[in-house]
Amino acid sequence: MKRYPFRKPLLSVALVAGLATSTFGIPSSSFAASQVETSVLTKEDQKIVQSVNVNNIYSHISRLSSQPRVAGTPAEYNAVQYIQQKFSSYGYNVQIQPFTFEAYVPPTTLSLDIKDDNTKYTPQALTYTGNGQATGELQYVGLGTEDDVKDLDLTGKIALIERGNISFAEKVLNAAKKGAEAVIIYNNEDGELNGTLGGANDAYVPALSLPKDVGEKLAKKLQDGETLNAEVAVEGSKLETRTSHNVIATKKASKQKKDTGEIVFVGAHHDSVEGAPGANDDASGVAVTLELARVMAKAKTDTELRFVTFGAEENGLIGSTKYVDSLGQNDIFRTRAMFQLDMVGSKDAGDLVMNTVSGQPNTVTDIAGDASERLNGERTPYGQGDRSDHVPFAEVGIPSALFIHEPTEPWYHTPDDTIDKISKEKLQDVAEIVGAGVYDIAKIDRVTPNVKKPKPMKNVSKEVQDVK
Repeated sequence: MKRYPFRKPLLSVALVAGLATSTFGIPSSSFAASQVETSVLTKEDQKIVQSVNVNNIYSHISRLSSQPRVAGTPAEYNAVQYIQQKFSSYGYNVQIQPFTFEAYVPPTTLSLDIKDDNTKYTPQALTYTGNGQATGELQYVGLGTEDDVKDLDLTGKIALIERGNISFAEKVLNAAKKGAEAVIIYNNEDGELNGTLGGANDAYVPALSLPKDVGEKLAKKLQDGETLNAEVAVEGSKLETRTSHNVIATKKASKQKKDTGEIVFVGAHHDSVEGAPGANDDASGVAVTLELARVMAKAKTDTELRFVTFGAEENGLIGSTKYVDSLGQNDIFRTRAMFQLDMVGSKDAGDLVMNTVSGQPNTVTDIAGDASERLNGERTPYGQGDRSDHVPFAEVGIPSALFIHEPTEPWYHTPDDTIDKISKEKLQDVAEIVGAGVYDIAKIDRVTPNVKKPKPMKNVSKEVQDVK
């Protein structure tokens, strides 16, 4: 679904001039000013459109993606300091919340060799893989579900498994329980497979990944009756205690008006994976969060706004989980909505979607959907997704949604996630939709619907599913 062409150049010069001195008290951007049809926008939407400056967002991405920001490293802390400084410059009360976690250190030795095959294999290690060496017959195990392995004896063998249906961790554990010495998981879409098992487990055997085309060739040979023997080596992976940080910028309700007592969150994660500059994942989300904080800094609101960037998301949503765990029951009860921005700028990714943990609509999708319909002529679709920092909020009953472009770009979690792949048009679009949605909730004298607070979701695993 292509959404941008719905915008029409109908803003007058007089209107632009008037909006430039809006109650937000900040200069406007001209990037999208001539693209929005004013007849369908509220005056608050117009203020957001004119206030968002996409060049600010792009500048933040450039600064943050100058190097990888692996959680618990000096590079990540440099990002934390940059974010803190920006929030402070906008006039926010800023807190840094440190926390420790067990960080995964990738293996120093990683190899895959198929006997009687001249192909040079360059596998990836699944994060939290077990160490070890294995030599054995390669056996195709489909998707590696319990049903796929229940009648198999994998003792002394190396399991070849296709990505999909269940988490990587389940695939590895299912094969290991049946005696597999190692597991190779191949992608079900083009590109490298950079996956995680979600956390350490002594039951994990060495677990590698291969691209789709390589894995499918091996699977076909096995299905055609060929016998393949493989050697796998994974050595040097380990866990070490590190310190990461969350950055929290708070804007209380405007003093001259009644405080509703409610809270609205906007969040993103500032860490990246090893070797990846993370321009889209997730410097883009952090940059939009920073710009929306700037836009909202002087806006008159009757709702508390908190802009939070989380550490150690890539290690299993650790920072956001620590932050939610630190919230009191009163704050949880008062929270109206949580907007999570993750991977919102790649020109090579698909269209914008809003993912909730349950796959069902909530306050966030309703309000942002209304905003996108006014801005673009159609509603941003929603779906199911539990791969980012909205999950811990959903687990305690806070309406939350992940804003992301799907499908993801081919260089997701690779060294090619660089700023030259970023689309200013997508950044502007997301900033306008989320900004209009947040302001729609927080603006003074809004009509507040009688929304029944949902119950906390049950049985939602904090383990990162699949590759996020």
